[in-house]
Amino acid sequence: MSLYAIADLHLSLGAKKPMDIFEGWKNYVERLEANWRARVQPEDTVVIPGDISWAMSLEDTVRDFAFLQALPGRKVLMKGNHDYWWSTMAKMRAFLARNSFTSLTFVHNSACPVEGRCICGTRGWFYDSEGDKKVLLREAGRLNTSLCEAEKQQLPPIVFLHYPPIYRDFACTEITDVLAAHGVTRCYYGHLHGRARRYAVEGLHGGITYQLISADQLKFDPLLIE
Repeated sequence: MSLYAIADLHLSLGAKKPMDIFEGWKNYVERLEANWRARVQPEDTVVIPGDISWAMSLEDTVRDFAFLQALPGRKVLMKGNHDYWWSTMAKMRAFLARNSFTSLTFVHNSACPVEGRCICGTRGWFYDSEGDKKVLLREAGRLNTSLCEAEKQQLPPIVFLHYPPIYRDFACTEITDVLAAHGVTRCYYGHLHGRARRYAVEGLHGGITYQLISADQLKFDPLLIE
């Protein structure tokens, strides 16, 4: 059993939000499906940390979620800044059950055990105002809750965020402090596209190895984590 990850699928099978207009995104759904099927086996798990679907409501995600359901493996979904359809866990779980999306699950104020390790994470955030800082502190709290759950299960955590906790010369210490406090050694993130990817911070920083896994960064090919 293997663990993969890829962020920022930006699916729009049920919405009028074409990504093909952006450089490098031509035929991205077909490329994603081909790469996924060539790599991921039914017993594998794929983490998708945010910006999953352009749908504006949960009901409008049906075609995008059906696409994911049809792909091999278990999918662990997390919230991104463009996942406007995101609702309460109770509503989302009921939606999955109602539509027989049995291979999809969510991580939100929680953690997901996978073969001897624990998938942890949250959306994360950047801020430049006091209002944004309140959101960030809430996200840091959610990350802490997720990591505490991994500790309760006595499983080593692997953290996935949507927003990068470090970007260029800026570090989001509210997030990195939580990672350090829990002894996290690996953190994967998305959100960055196009030219912004050149400023992504990757590699070992402060004892934590960071890696950008946005879909265009990975050329729409899920990354093998372990």
